[in-house]
Amino acid sequence: MDYKELADLIFPNAKPIEYYEKMYPERDLPEGAIVTRYAPSPTGHMHIGGLYQALCSKMAATKTKGVFFLRIEDTDQKREIDGADTEIIDSLKEFDIIPDEGMISSDEWKGNYGPYKQSLRKDIYESYAKYMIEIGKAYPCFCTSEELEEMRVKQENAKIRPGYYGVWAKCRNLSLDEMAEKIKAGVPYIIRFKSDGREDRKIEIHDGIRGKVIFPENDLDIPIIKSDGLPTYHFAHLVDDHLMRTTMVIRGDEWLASVPLHVQLFQEAGFKPPKYCHISPIMKNDNGNKRKLSKRKDPEAAVSYYEEIGVPPEAVKEYLLNIANSSFENWRRQNKDKSIYDFDFQISKMSVSGALFDLTKMLDDSKAIISRFSAEKVYNEGYKWAEKHDIELKKLLDQKDYALKVIGIERGKEKPRKDIAKWSDLKDNIIYMFEEPKEFDFDKINGEEAKKVISEYMKLYDENDDKQTWFDKMKDVAEKCGYAREVKKYKANPEKWPGHVGDVSTVIRVAITGRRNTPDLYEILQVLGKDEVMDRLSKFTN
Repeated sequence: MDYKELADLIFPNAKPIEYYEKMYPERDLPEGAIVTRYAPSPTGHMHIGGLYQALCSKMAATKTKGVFFLRIEDTDQKREIDGADTEIIDSLKEFDIIPDEGMISSDEWKGNYGPYKQSLRKDIYESYAKYMIEIGKAYPCFCTSEELEEMRVKQENAKIRPGYYGVWAKCRNLSLDEMAEKIKAGVPYIIRFKSDGREDRKIEIHDGIRGKVIFPENDLDIPIIKSDGLPTYHFAHLVDDHLMRTTMVIRGDEWLASVPLHVQLFQEAGFKPPKYCHISPIMKNDNGNKRKLSKRKDPEAAVSYYEEIGVPPEAVKEYLLNIANSSFENWRRQNKDKSIYDFDFQISKMSVSGALFDLTKMLDDSKAIISRFSAEKVYNEGYKWAEKHDIELKKLLDQKDYALKVIGIERGKEKPRKDIAKWSDLKDNIIYMFEEPKEFDFDKINGEEAKKVISEYMKLYDENDDKQTWFDKMKDVAEKCGYAREVKKYKANPEKWPGHVGDVSTVIRVAITGRRNTPDLYEILQVLGKDEVMDRLSKFTN
């Protein structure tokens, strides 16, 4: 018996790999175009680190007019969680990181290199496993789980490296006839890669982020097809990235140790390996110590957290880009209206030590981003969030025409207010425009003095005044009540007056809103209208 006969015995119905090589040809793309992917396993909720990987991959592909695709790696079906693949797809949509190809639902995809879900590619893996057997690079292994456990215990007792290699790889030394006899007799088996590597030899790889990295060669005969007929991650990755013509793999650094094996698999199969770029994990400052952002300890580790509190997707993406390439923040400052895809993203400039995640900084950045939104966009995004998370806010926003005027206060200016970091902040920022204040946050001026100021103001108030006229009247009120007309006059001689025109306007502000810190008071009065303004002032004085 030869290798081809053994391969035919194991995979009698598998097509020759030439069939798939023709079906999935080299891509016709511009020179230097990157083909990359986000390839998660559907084993839990989406982590912010996964979104980070997907965004970096999308940026790299878009910059070079390449292709970014989504592949669901679900060969480990014991760990798969129902609905996790849908959550991944929906999260990418939510954050507008739209793949050019790949899964668009749990069982649908777009693109010419699918299926983009590994459990739907079993026939393809069988063809390539058969090919590996034909060229003498793979073989059936009949070791039972008990035998493998016994071997592991012996290795541990002898204090040697565990694994299926060298003298421990007993099935690789069976003759082809012995292998065939066992298969015909119905003995269960898996398929293993036949490694020619030696641990005492080194392999040098150029990582797109870390530069030159040196590892021992892989000498393990790792499983490539499991007993359930599905491939292991390592083998599926070889077949898929080859046939989907992936040129760059951007993934977490937990896979860095697998690089020698992955490069070896490509080389032994006769395929060109992609360029590997290993992203360091997102870190968190925990009482002065850096640690990985944890799903278990940190709510902000879950992508769903940002939707729950209402951080706009734009803010999350821009913050992630800033920790990916520190030059992004300065670029955004100079290019406020440009798309993030206009930024010159550089994989090679990503941190090797792990970017430090700071939720407070993200929320500060979010304030700046929301401040640039139009009133219509704030309304639409806030309403969509409120429908799901805050019924009271939704009721306020149901008064759409009025709500748009409220949200539009001080919006669209060169230096807009930055007081909303997330949609869960919105209600507190506008509630006083819908409800009369129940408490009044006075500071310098007592109640009786405040009533005097309000009474004088009500005599002069006219809703048709332009802003300058309105402010001149505010100065008149200040003067009548014994306050300085100008702030600078008060500062020059503070003993002369109990306060200045700014303190007077604060009294009006508090009487109307209950707060000392609000957007522009003139605009607030214009939106509220004469009847509401006078009603609130009257109730305050009474």
